[in-house]
Amino acid sequence: MSDSQVIKFSLLVTGNPASDQSASTALQFCEAALAAGHHISGVFFYLDGVLTASHLISPASDEVNLPDRWAALAIQHHFPLEVCVSASLRRGIVNEIEAKQLDLQHYNLKTPFVLSGLGQLAELSARCDRLIQF
Repeated sequence: MSDSQVIKFSLLVTGNPASDQSASTALQFCEAALAAGHHISGVFFYLDGVLTASHLISPASDEVNLPDRWAALAIQHHFPLEVCVSASLRRGIVNEIEAKQLDLQHYNLKTPFVLSGLGQLAELSARCDRLIQF
């Protein structure tokens, strides 16, 4: 595929991974786009989509572990997994820094997911050809 045919995608994931197909569908879309030779600029998790970034998700053995799959794909293909800090804090998803600042004993943000603000979503949309919401 020539560079002129490569599409740079950014994704916005807003659905709860336990009760909505959006995070799973977005993952499948990323895998298919990458297999077709396209580029993923990054993925931004917002609203209930931030729950995908929890290190404490433990699906049944016959279910897909979405946080693990997202992490592996992002590491393999070198794209960021951005998680809205405000939406995360409201839903109990915190990194080590936020846990210390809030005097919490534990944190649960899975690596390589990172907390960021809505400005990162604006940057992702500026760096891509298509922004797709799931």
